[in-house]
Amino acid sequence: MDAKDQAGAIVEDMLNCIEVIKVVDLNYEYPGLRALEDINFSIAPGSITALVGPNGAGKTTLMRCLAGLTKPLQGEISVYGVDVIKSPRESHLLMGYLADSFGVYNDLTVRQCLTYVAMAQRIEQESISKRVEQVARDLDLEHKLENQAQELSRGMRQRLAIAQAIIHEPKVLILDEPASGLDPEARFELAELFVRLRDAGMTLLVSSHILAELEQYSTEMLIIDQGRIVDHSPISSDQKIKLKHLQLDLLRSNKKAVGILGNNKYVQDLVVENERFLFGFTGSANQQQSLLKELIMADIPVVSLQEVKQNLQSAYLAKIKKGGLDEN
Repeated sequence: MDAKDQAGAIVEDMLNCIEVIKVVDLNYEYPGLRALEDINFSIAPGSITALVGPNGAGKTTLMRCLAGLTKPLQGEISVYGVDVIKSPRESHLLMGYLADSFGVYNDLTVRQCLTYVAMAQRIEQESISKRVEQVARDLDLEHKLENQAQELSRGMRQRLAIAQAIIHEPKVLILDEPASGLDPEARFELAELFVRLRDAGMTLLVSSHILAELEQYSTEMLIIDQGRIVDHSPISSDQKIKLKHLQLDLLRSNKKAVGILGNNKYVQDLVVENERFLFGFTGSANQQQSLLKELIMADIPVVSLQEVKQNLQSAYLAKIKKGGLDEN
């Protein structure tokens, strides 16, 4: 099978695939340390997945395994149906990868850097110039094409590194701590870039310690701790199921309130902290009002019932706590 037929076969497989990335029973060991243990998850097309977890949780090791750069002890990894472990070169046609400690050639111009990587990715010679111009436009590097890489700001160098990672038009982009060392303005611009890439049909997996930044663009959160997946859920699930996070404060603790809340079909994940009750609520405003009325009619000393906003950081900390895992 020649290169054209191989590319056609890959595209056909992609069209029939509903899971961009699929990981089954993945394990990885360093000498004396199980870094990844029984990892299982899948990622849908068109998503931006935030990979989060404490330092040393296994994020970078997992990303390197996904990118076909590190061979796991056991398990399966596929990207659009291509076996990453058995066929890493074939899988690299579908993926772009940016390491946390990326490098660019300081003495080369931006155009030369992109041209070199395009040649390394075996893009047809007659298409290289057009592709370089295109990716430079996509990443707002058009006006920097003749500048040497060493003349670029940290943010622009980051854009150049991402441009190198997507020069071959991959369908999946894996980024390890891409915002590290960037100022707030550059981080905001990077977030906008990721959304544009997603809208153009790319699926992204991004790790970061800056949860507020991930919240700007991520659609899913994949939490890893001590080499295990703690949780994998849509960040926007609250909006999709109209889940509200409510806080009920009482004058004093009350066991009867626990019973009423526990028996209400719209109440989820009830947490009792003395005279404070935290829970998810899937009912309407009228149903919330009915709940409040029921509490008051039962002579429960209600001080307030109000909605509390849950951001990505609080959701992450709640999942870590729920899994019985400790960040330290």
